[in-house]
Amino acid sequence: MPRPEDVDRFLSHVSTERRLSPHTASAYRRDLEALADFCRREGLESWAAVDSYHVRRFAAECHRRGSSPRSIARRLSAVRSFYSWLVAAGAAASNPAVHIQAPKPSRRLPATLDADQVASMLESDAPDALDIRDQAILELMYSSGLRLAELVGLDLGDLDRADRTVRVTGKGSKARVVPVGRVAVTAVERWLRLRPELAAGGEAALFVSRRGTRLAARSVQARIDRWARRRGTPVRVHPHMLRHSFASHMLESSGDLRAVQELLGHSSISTTQVYTHLDFQHLAHIYDRAHPRAKRRRD
Repeated sequence: MPRPEDVDRFLSHVSTERRLSPHTASAYRRDLEALADFCRREGLESWAAVDSYHVRRFAAECHRRGSSPRSIARRLSAVRSFYSWLVAAGAAASNPAVHIQAPKPSRRLPATLDADQVASMLESDAPDALDIRDQAILELMYSSGLRLAELVGLDLGDLDRADRTVRVTGKGSKARVVPVGRVAVTAVERWLRLRPELAAGGEAALFVSRRGTRLAARSVQARIDRWARRRGTPVRVHPHMLRHSFASHMLESSGDLRAVQELLGHSSISTTQVYTHLDFQHLAHIYDRAHPRAKRRRD
């Protein structure tokens, strides 16, 4: 029978060496106890008797019992770490989990607004400086597909109103220049006329809070949510939804995946390809409505 004291010794070792949190150590214990239960059911006499076939069956059993791909990946990580320790301790000849992969998680499609929903949300006669600022934020995020961190990091000098472009610093400190639509430029110019009333002296940020300092990401999230609810938008709106909507609408209109990749600042086109699934969903919906052999019968 696999010895439970080996698990105790392993957890003591990694907790000291890696400074694992109690939560992670507890998760490792549950994962290794699940492996021990599997070994007992399989009639395996020791940890050394486990081979890659058994680990693969163990992962498959976890999957059948409803564990998510993320949970299985964590469980396999615990098993790999445990067997690395057993090999180093001379209690196993090899690590049977080293080449075993968890099932790939299904990729969640990002939530988007359709073009009419975006237009309805952005229509406003903003009454005060903060609302005018918020409308400029919304227009700029949707116009240029900006990440939240990119938006709050913008300085006054990053926007070229004459050229209608904005220079943003994305992930990995990679800079890119993206176009800004005419409506967004107008909205930002309206904000810039009022910005001196709020901005502290010497503040370089394009968007500032009521205290005059650079606007924080959490404040943008809260203001966008408040704005959308006030406009009656039927779903909960968060900043990244505007970026997703921008990407989906651009791809739907242009079909140019590589251009959308450049505009979004994705280092890999595989990241951008998720929007092709959104585009296909749109096309499938149109097909179902329009094709004579696809229309649903009405009872």
